[in-house]
Amino acid sequence: MKKRFLITGGAGFIGSAVVRDLIHRGLHEVCVIDKLTYAANLANLQSVTGNQYYHFERVDILDADKIRQVLDRFRPDVIMHLAAESHVDRSIDGPASFIDTNVKGTFTLLQAALAYWQNLDVNNRARFCFHHVSTDEVFGSLAKDGLFTETHSYKPNSPYSASKAAADHLMRAWYYTYHMPTISSHCSNNYGPYQFPEKLIPLTILNALEGKPIPIYGDGGNIRDWIYVEDHARALIQIAHFGRPGESYNVGASTERSNLEVALTICRLVDELVPGSAQQRREELITFVTDRPGHDFRYAIDATKIKNELSWGPQETFETGLRKTVSWYLENPEWWEQIRSRGVYAGERLGRKRQDLQQSKCLSASVSTK
Repeated sequence: MKKRFLITGGAGFIGSAVVRDLIHRGLHEVCVIDKLTYAANLANLQSVTGNQYYHFERVDILDADKIRQVLDRFRPDVIMHLAAESHVDRSIDGPASFIDTNVKGTFTLLQAALAYWQNLDVNNRARFCFHHVSTDEVFGSLAKDGLFTETHSYKPNSPYSASKAAADHLMRAWYYTYHMPTISSHCSNNYGPYQFPEKLIPLTILNALEGKPIPIYGDGGNIRDWIYVEDHARALIQIAHFGRPGESYNVGASTERSNLEVALTICRLVDELVPGSAQQRREELITFVTDRPGHDFRYAIDATKIKNELSWGPQETFETGLRKTVSWYLENPEWWEQIRSRGVYAGERLGRKRQDLQQSKCLSASVSTK
């Protein structure tokens, strides 16, 4: 069934993957709203620009009037909310923007969506869905065993994850208080083409390519559950179509790897695809650095619910997805060189602000992965 999707944050990494998938299916009409912060990039949407079913509005989700205007013009069946500040290290340096966008922005969007939904006719109200895309980081840190399920308790440990947890709670309240049809999803770590190079995998690829030190927090033993971004995009579309209002769905690919394993695998792939000096392997660029505060030890998703109820499963293994990712960055230098030319990020370390470090009890060993 053809639907009209309003995608917030659609020029970002995950959002643009969803938009490209929806437009390339040729079944749906999509309107992207995006503030175009440092991590957003219209180049991510170049393949759909000009398509008659794609629309773009430069709008801040904190601007209630403009949000209402877009809703009235576009008349969406689905609002998929991906607009967010998402980098943990940046949340350590400057938490205020995370509270503004992730909490106040979600509230503003929910209020506008509620008024819009309440004024729809009966048939269109029944078709409507507000899908909030969240993160497994709201659940905190796992030990060596266990998985995050949809009923796992919330224990956010960073300003970023706390802001996303707050947004999740707002979503739940709008469903139970106003009966607006809302759905949430929680995903493990994404990787793939078009990911902003401050994140672990693209940063490692580019530093390995250019012969620069590859920073790994602590001893690199922290573990993340990785999913290829296009698999996540398919899951989000499946949830928007067939998910049950009031429910939450965990999305993961069951591909746990330590940060050190990820870095070593990338170095070996770059060695294979771009042979360098025979005397130096790129894994020799790995440099262990002081950990960041409040870093979670392990994330791992139980995706049984979405697999059983919505017939979704990942198509990429970690090995196939990572090879595609490394190849994409090697083949598309103009994309990441353009980011550098804008001066928004040059590979520097973030998340160095520390208060009362001596009292911190949450230090673990990991490189930044989200």
